[in-house]
Amino acid sequence: MHTTLHLLAEAPPQMLPARSLMAFTLASHIILVPMGVALPLITLIMHGYGLRRGDATALLLARRWSAVMAVQFAIGVVTGTVLSFEFGLLWPGLMGRWGDVFGIGFGVEAWAFFLEAVLIAIYLYGWRRLPARTHFLLGLPLPATALLGAFGILAANSWMNTPRGFSLDSEGNPVDVDVWKAIFTPMFGPQYWHFVVAMLLTAGYVVAGVYAVGWLRGRRDRYHRLGFTVPFTVAAVFTPVQFMLGDAIARAVFQKQPVKFAAMEIVWNTDTHVPEYLFGRLHPDGTVTGGIKIPQLDSILAGFRPDTEVHGLTSVPAENRPTVAQATLIHWTFDIMVGIGSVLVLLVVWYAFVWWRRRRLPASPWFYRSAACAGVASVIAVECGWITTEVGRQPWIVYENMRVAEAVTGARAGSLWTMFAVVVVVYVLIFGSFLAVLLKMRTRWRLDDERSREADTMTTPETDTPYGPRSAVAAPTEDGRP
Repeated sequence: MHTTLHLLAEAPPQMLPARSLMAFTLASHIILVPMGVALPLITLIMHGYGLRRGDATALLLARRWSAVMAVQFAIGVVTGTVLSFEFGLLWPGLMGRWGDVFGIGFGVEAWAFFLEAVLIAIYLYGWRRLPARTHFLLGLPLPATALLGAFGILAANSWMNTPRGFSLDSEGNPVDVDVWKAIFTPMFGPQYWHFVVAMLLTAGYVVAGVYAVGWLRGRRDRYHRLGFTVPFTVAAVFTPVQFMLGDAIARAVFQKQPVKFAAMEIVWNTDTHVPEYLFGRLHPDGTVTGGIKIPQLDSILAGFRPDTEVHGLTSVPAENRPTVAQATLIHWTFDIMVGIGSVLVLLVVWYAFVWWRRRRLPASPWFYRSAACAGVASVIAVECGWITTEVGRQPWIVYENMRVAEAVTGARAGSLWTMFAVVVVVYVLIFGSFLAVLLKMRTRWRLDDERSREADTMTTPETDTPYGPRSAVAAPTEDGRP
């Protein structure tokens, strides 16, 4: 029997629906994560710029971004809570045996979540109600709490990839837990910084993409120019950094998780002078079809020498490695992620070159078309990165210590499929509502801008009644104008 089919036949019937449900909810939640982690920093950069320059346009942008930040956080609360419950409901074997070892990461994330909720509420409420300096200073802890939440989640995930900080008793249960070693595993540093920088550049490109679309539609005022320049510059600064961090984490995977690296690069047999395949498909006999083959490049990338030995998938038994289909999947997701990153570097070079030579933004419509696509491409790259991380660890849920099949729930497969269908419907409604709210906010803001232009005024959010109620709005005249 084909190895993949044999392994699937041996898997519990709950595996497929449990994996499908977890994959769907995780992929949905990840769409929101870049904005949750990085939008507070981008907003505060714009806020600080507005205060320093006395720029009403910058303050208006910061205030509107803070409203988006609050709505996004509310949606993220729902999707994040669902994920936390799924760990216990779908994978009781994992939490029951290993929760005492790596659960500290979830505890840190929970504290960061509550702290961030309080700070977002204060920051959002503070517009027009607090003195400018006080309001800005109260917002400064927001990026730190977002990074703290990421710290907790990445500590848990990196532990699943390289588990440390415990001993096993005679029955195979973890004892003698060392919390510090469980948090700071060999993969924690590479994963954490790769993730954080990915969130910063993704959020930057997503926000800038909104204003790039406006620019292409003829809205070329200072509001759109500033709304594009600040987040795009943040993303542009971190893009080359991310390229280097991506190279570092790939090398860390090569050293700490050689079987995952073999799957990422579809290497079948352990060898030196290993070629690099751009895309391509791995077959059960170890052959690769399709794609572009570059001789010796994989060995060079892994160890800077063509004679670097790269472990192949066959270095471990079939039941201890990803299947051929899984290896092909994560090879593609890895290549897509790297390809998107490479294109973004070229976009940043274009932006930097024009700014260096002419001290202005590029004028070509193709630049703004590319910038508008960069946000979507960045989100796709984030999704591909998580697929590579999670599928590449298969068949282990705790690398080399517990298989996914051992951790899965004993609930009936039919019940799990029903739960999956309900979750899909609920998420469609949640994300549909999120989009509807954002579109309604956009429409209201455009109407406000049109009225301000007609009145030839722009109210600065920080100076209109810092304390107490807002200024009274003039009653509209018979023709509808204020």
